[in-house]
Amino acid sequence: MIQRLATLLITLYISISLQAQDKKKPGFTKEEFRARQEAYLTQKAEITQEEATKFFPIYFELQDRKKTVNDKAWEQARKGKNPKTTDAEYEQIIEGIVKARIEADKLDLEYLQRFKKILSPKKIYKLQRADINKSKRTKIKFHRDILKIMHQKKKK
Repeated sequence: MIQRLATLLITLYISISLQAQDKKKPGFTKEEFRARQEAYLTQKAEITQEEATKFFPIYFELQDRKKTVNDKAWEQARKGKNPKTTDAEYEQIIEGIVKARIEADKLDLEYLQRFKKILSPKKIYKLQRADINKSKRTKIKFHRDILKIMHQKKKK
């Protein structure tokens, strides 16, 4: 009886410990990621501190709006995994995905006008080149840098 109780308590303790560890996922919070992204883009596009103060709230607003659009598209795309999906449903899915891309591009155009009020065309160009969504080489480098930082964080 005592052995069973001890085993139960140990099992309970281990499961609580594992749950606590799961909550402390390695990686970055949204704020940490954005801070690193801001520093990276500021350096690559040679944005001044004054420009960064004005620019990045708008830039992250755009990112949030595009994420919302993309999340809706992914939600639709997941519906296509159902083997019972009809051709009519597939048609709606693919049209929804294309419309989401168009909406995201329209957002880029809309926000470009706002960016022009803060940054020079040269800095906007440099920003686009450094932006993780625009340049494959930069995207890989940015993600490699982020992964290195996350790996170092895990070691500590």
